[in-house]
Amino acid sequence: MNIINFEKGSAAASIGAIVRRTTETSEEVRSSVSKIIEDVKARGDAALMAWTEKLDGVKLQSLRISDETIEAAMRDQVTQEDLRVLKTAVAHLRTYHEKQLEKGYEIQPRPGVSLGQRIVPLRRVGLYIPGGKAAYPSTVLMNAIPAQVAGVPEIAIFTPPSKEGSVNPYVLAAAGILGIKEIYAVGGAQAVAACANGTETIAPCDKIAGPGNQYVAEAKRQVSGQIAIDMIAGPSEVLIIADQTADPELVAADLLAQAEHDERAGLVVLTTDESLPERLKAALDRQLETLPKRDIASVSAANLLVVLCDDLEDACLVSDVIAPEHLELMVENPRALLDKVNYAGSVFLGSYTPEALGDYYAGTNHTLPTNGTARFSSPLGVYDFMTRFSYLEYTKEAFMKEASDVEHFARLEGLDAHAASVTKRKNLKP
Repeated sequence: MNIINFEKGSAAASIGAIVRRTTETSEEVRSSVSKIIEDVKARGDAALMAWTEKLDGVKLQSLRISDETIEAAMRDQVTQEDLRVLKTAVAHLRTYHEKQLEKGYEIQPRPGVSLGQRIVPLRRVGLYIPGGKAAYPSTVLMNAIPAQVAGVPEIAIFTPPSKEGSVNPYVLAAAGILGIKEIYAVGGAQAVAACANGTETIAPCDKIAGPGNQYVAEAKRQVSGQIAIDMIAGPSEVLIIADQTADPELVAADLLAQAEHDERAGLVVLTTDESLPERLKAALDRQLETLPKRDIASVSAANLLVVLCDDLEDACLVSDVIAPEHLELMVENPRALLDKVNYAGSVFLGSYTPEALGDYYAGTNHTLPTNGTARFSSPLGVYDFMTRFSYLEYTKEAFMKEASDVEHFARLEGLDAHAASVTKRKNLKP
């Protein structure tokens, strides 16, 4: 645990610099990913099969998971209680995300002039779901539901196979509940390459969303521009603002919920209570003793940063500079503090709103900006799976009224052909 004091007038940016972690990708990773992408471009399905065998140790018989396999997972491999919880989470997520739907518009700002915007869903998206050793059905829901609410007609899921060549039954069940049947047992950079370029079996996508390891992140970076990507996600992070009313046991529990993700998880506590650091350390030590993933969590917990602040306004100032993925307000009056927060992926108000609610069940999206990027980016949402285009229409009378100004503007920029396209219309015979 590292403890520092923040004093009024101090540069909050210096604390942000301490917290922010480098995301530089090694040359070895960049080169390996580039090689995989080029191979998938050149050899398609054969390259996917070869890289899956080499990297995952699985000799696939088929890239795509059959409908029968999905149905069997829902019928035989998950319980009715599992399905009930998944379906309830789906309902919560749909309710929240349906409020994000945007509508097009048309205005008539001047006589004879119509200006508008249409909003339409993307045609086809690929969703990357981490797999192999772990199961992330929540990632299926968090990525697929906003895409479905947006109206995307084609959704394909890509997920690494287990050593036996199978896909986790909970991932299959989550996809099955949503009615998604296009699932490929392909992961890593090769899955991203297939999304971007297509193969004999896989149609190319317009966007890829979903988290992955450093190879997946680098592949997304390399294909960005050819297709859209959601974001480049870094290690998970949580920042907790705590006052004298915060229970150190709950603060510790929520810190460890992030710490068990990754040894590099970012953990920060901003507090006005000078006694909290000592009590928090004792709570962390107690809880780590019985935590199954204590080997991972203890590494992140050791790097916990505690900042002592004079007041909660200072805490909010520091938090805004850090712009955390998850921000928990464990204070007496969290609603009053919410208005002072500007930059965070998702904010959790009060001691009975742990971050785990947002991970699975509340309805908000858990795909969030990390490593300070909440300063300029947002949680994954319906808007990420839609595109917009503008349209305009002039009557002849409206055109004639504005033509001379447009000619003037075009010549001001030295673009005579632009001006001529207007002049020719002005000079047309009635």
